[in-house]
Amino acid sequence: MNSFIPRLELRDQNSTIMNFMSPVLAIILTLATSAIIFLIMGFNPIQTLYVFFVSPISTLSGLSELLVKAIPLALIGTGLAFCFKNKIYNIGAEGQLTMGAIFGGGVAIYFYDSNAYWLLTMILIAGSIGGVLWALIPAYLKIKFNTNEILTSLMLVYISLYILDYLVVGPWKDPLGFSYPKSRPFSEAGRLPIIFNGYRVHAGLYVMLTLVFLSWFIFSKTLIGFKLKVSGHSSMASRFAGFNQNYLIYLGFGVCGAFAGLAGIMEVSGPIGLLYRDISPNYGFTAIIVAFMGRLHPFGILLSSLIIALTYLGAEDAQLFLQIPSAVGFVFQGLILFYLLGSEILIKYRLKFI
Repeated sequence: MNSFIPRLELRDQNSTIMNFMSPVLAIILTLATSAIIFLIMGFNPIQTLYVFFVSPISTLSGLSELLVKAIPLALIGTGLAFCFKNKIYNIGAEGQLTMGAIFGGGVAIYFYDSNAYWLLTMILIAGSIGGVLWALIPAYLKIKFNTNEILTSLMLVYISLYILDYLVVGPWKDPLGFSYPKSRPFSEAGRLPIIFNGYRVHAGLYVMLTLVFLSWFIFSKTLIGFKLKVSGHSSMASRFAGFNQNYLIYLGFGVCGAFAGLAGIMEVSGPIGLLYRDISPNYGFTAIIVAFMGRLHPFGILLSSLIIALTYLGAEDAQLFLQIPSAVGFVFQGLILFYLLGSEILIKYRLKFI
């Protein structure tokens, strides 16, 4: 009896159109799969998808919340592109976000009664420094001892979370907070200004857009961007061209840490206004999906951050109106990543039966 064995065979040339269309295909397949899941759960799939993806942005308040959640996702995703383009897999952006919030929040707490005009600038700078310092640890370990940056950066996430937990229940706990694990509220001078009265979207939006544009310029128009691309495509070619590999590793981790730390401090100095245990709903991990969905292009990352931010809002609305657990939002994100990676494989390989 004859049998056919499937095998992946490398394509001679990748399709440029499919390379850009794969995120769209991943979204379509995610919606189709989600509709089937909701149907099995006993929900009307059309109504449920409407609650998830249309209802949250049907008002100005919803659009404001979409931007609030997209700011850290776009910022961290753009920072991760500096690592991923160089085939450096920094999985610890969540920890760098947390340390950015700790460093910047520490400055805000120390000057909690100050209204100095320079305070917000100092807070943002301190947040960026915190993210950079935390990101350079796995970079140093990789260069010095050739350790796996995936493991080291991931383990540092949990260390940073325990540091934050210790601070908000210990030395930084609000003395007027009735023993709740949170810090003092930041002063008005330490808060990011609100762009529109009555809505939560803040001036961090301008910072994010500026850094996204600057990143596009670096990738497209500078020698540093060219070096990152060459090193990512072929480390051997990069060394032959005389590019400093260690410098590029430090650069990728440093920029990613700065962006993640800035995202963390903008999250706590913007919509939150203080430090507490759960400052991030896994923005650092979700930004990995955002980066790959945006094809590691800053403007693509900006667009994908809006789509992924919508899954957070949709999960909240579904829990409120349909009594569906909010964790379903993570199912959407996982499905998008699954189909995105599947599309990526089929772009590079064809399925052949032998």
